[in-house]
Amino acid sequence: MLRVKLSVVYDLVLIAAAIGLAGCSTAVVDKTLAMSPNAIYADAKDSMDNGQYDKAIPLLEKLEARAAGTPLAQQAQLDKAYAHYKTQEPAQAISTLDRFMKLHPASPALDYALYLKGIINFNDDLGLFSAISRQDLSERDQKASKEAFESFKELVARFPDSRYAADAAQRMNYIVSSLAQYEVHVARYYYKRGAYLAAVNRAQTALADYRDVPALEEALFIIFKSYDALGLTQLRDDAKRVLETSYPQSEFLTKGERAKNDPWWKVW
Repeated sequence: MLRVKLSVVYDLVLIAAAIGLAGCSTAVVDKTLAMSPNAIYADAKDSMDNGQYDKAIPLLEKLEARAAGTPLAQQAQLDKAYAHYKTQEPAQAISTLDRFMKLHPASPALDYALYLKGIINFNDDLGLFSAISRQDLSERDQKASKEAFESFKELVARFPDSRYAADAAQRMNYIVSSLAQYEVHVARYYYKRGAYLAAVNRAQTALADYRDVPALEEALFIIFKSYDALGLTQLRDDAKRVLETSYPQSEFLTKGERAKNDPWWKVW
């Protein structure tokens, strides 16, 4: 009986050893173990240059760990954030940038980190289907736009001579315009559904909160049309007079709408 038990144990040991050897033979070999940090970065850079961002990300993660505390590790973080952005992973990209800015508050690349964070939020949810539907920035939730504005604002304030400052300032102006247009977008929604008082209130919010932006022309037109629908002739005439004075060539008064042009931000 003892011999039988010993034989069974021996067989189990052989089986376990065979399984272990089989596992070793199929294990994935990490080629970066024999590579220098510069060589890893070169591979990652080649992948990014070829549009293979998903392939570059694990290489950059290995480089970040291998070259910790060096400028190359900082570059790996920034490149990884960009790669996440290009693979439609904005949350991971922003998380990487926030970590970079926390760990390296004096980095000479801090302006780029702020700019990239702004760009990611600025283009949040923009993609193939928004291009097909001609979706405007003002027609989306404004949380990301506001966060983009804050990143651009910090960049311009702290690094006015940065190569990214001029573009950031231009995008800030567009965001302000889009925030006003969002209010008008909601006002238009209410007007089309017969909620005229709600339309007036939302359009007046745009007039109260913003200055010198194109959306205010339509805000006045919606107020004019809403008061007309409500039968409030005095308020209607007052709104029309302000619209005619502020925008004497207004297409809203002649056509009921204004021609739309493709927004400049869609090149991104």
